[in-house]
Amino acid sequence: MSFTPRPVAKGDHLVLVDGSSYIFRAYHALPPLTRKADGLPVGAVSGFCNMLWRLMRETIDGEKPTHLAVIFDAPAQTFRSEIFGAYKAHRPEPPDDLRPQFKLIREAVRAFDIPCIEQDGFEADDLIASYVCCAAEKEATVTIVASDKDLMQLIRPGVTMYDSMKEKRIDAEAVKEKFGVPPEKVVDVQALAGDSIDNVPGVPGIGIKTAAQLIT
Repeated sequence: MSFTPRPVAKGDHLVLVDGSSYIFRAYHALPPLTRKADGLPVGAVSGFCNMLWRLMRETIDGEKPTHLAVIFDAPAQTFRSEIFGAYKAHRPEPPDDLRPQFKLIREAVRAFDIPCIEQDGFEADDLIASYVCCAAEKEATVTIVASDKDLMQLIRPGVTMYDSMKEKRIDAEAVKEKFGVPPEKVVDVQALAGDSIDNVPGVPGIGIKTAAQLIT
């Protein structure tokens, strides 16, 4: 598969890969692997490349992308931490054997001749959301390769998510089944219920189900 650089236009199919989630999936899916020359851990690199190569070679429900990019979280602090200091504060640091692989994975994406995108101060989710909005304005279709619930609010006509591990599309109906509300109301449910994964507090005593009931 090869891509000719050009702006996204009506009728195109843009595929955006959440690179950060790909990294951790690859890391946990494979046993430890080291480079024979110097003992450098490369298990996550190998797994990531295999997943990306498979995505490039195959279609997603019969559709091939016209545009493809891999989006990463920048290592710098984001604007959310400036707003709320405890944001993701409880998360442990990446494993020691994974840290040196981040740079290699980015180099591998560039070696595939695929845009490798990140921006200081922002998360991959922010960049993905921006690209989705721009592509939707151009009347292109978008597939977000991820299973992150935070990205589900972006689903709309012409925009779906794809869980490559389960080979499953995530559409508006799947979002409603998970949250009890359509995609455009997911952010309201999360605001009420909070998010323990990101260490974001919600309203005490209100979970996803109650939040959905209140909103509907």
